Amino acid sequence: MDDRDRMTITRRSFLIIGAVTATAIALPPFICAQASAANLARPVQAKVALQVNGQQHALDLDTRTTLLDALREHLKLTGTKKGCDHGQCGACTVIADGRRVNSCLTLAVMHEGSKITTIEGLGTPEKLHPMQAAFIKHDGYQCGYCTPGQICSAVAVLDEIRQGIPSHVSPSLTEHPELIASELQERMSGNICRCGAYSNIIEAISEVAEASA
Repeated sequence: MDDRDRMTITRRSFLIIGAVTATAIALPPFICAQASAANLARPVQAKVALQVNGQQHALDLDTRTTLLDALREHLKLTGTKKGCDHGQCGACTVIADGRRVNSCLTLAVMHEGSKITTIEGLGTPEKLHPMQAAFIKHDGYQCGYCTPGQICSAVAVLDEIRQGIPSHVSPSLTEHPELIASELQERMSGNICRCGAYSNIIEAISEVAEASA
């Protein structure tokens, strides 16, 4: 075998190896796509028990279902709004076991056995919650889209202050926080109002705080 034959075999082997390598590289995404499609076709279901606005519910949910979608799509409680769906606007705020949460960022299965309160559970048109009545009085709702989350957050904020939980603007970590505008503004900063009704919202919360002091 002369050098030319040896060179030809080497070149041919190189091309074969290159073709095999390219095929190997191209296969994994295709396989992954097939696996993903199979997973989507067979979602994992879980039974979730939630107490929402005082009523017990047993749901059979895709484990990827957010608490927000469970409330809106499965229980038809559409008062809780889907805003940014990234936990940045606060429109989806509900109260879970006494603490306010962005329901778009938490999975329903994480709240097995939890007590959830939505805007529908705070009051009714015939008997408004004091915070709902204050928002109406002070025009704290305007377009109204963010209002359910604002009101749920405001109710939880007053409970936080009454429990003595400090915020970033509290002057002391041991003394009871004051029911003043700066405290309310800091605690409500996670709830965005694009209409800009912030001063009216603070007035509404302040009135409820004073009435229940």
